[in-house]
Amino acid sequence: MNRYWKFFEVNELTLEVAGEGVVGEQPTLNPNQRYTYTSGAIIAQPPATMEGHYEFKNAEGHCFKVPIPAFVLSIPGQIH
Repeated sequence: MNRYWKFFEVNELTLEVAGEGVVGEQPTLNPNQRYTYTSGAIIAQPPATMEGHYEFKNAEGHCFKVPIPAFVLSIPGQIH
């Protein structure tokens, strides 16, 4: 249903993003079904990190959040 991301560069919060869906979609997922998408972020000083959560609604209409732990954003080949 929704997403929330925090971006950190040089260990400082530089951007927060929140909104409906992902890449303009709010897919319906059935049990054991996957959904993938591609997105991007512009960062001034790689590497950076981002973390956040997705908000889902189950078949009964109850909303719940799934946390996404921090992961690194970098330019391929730049981290040794």
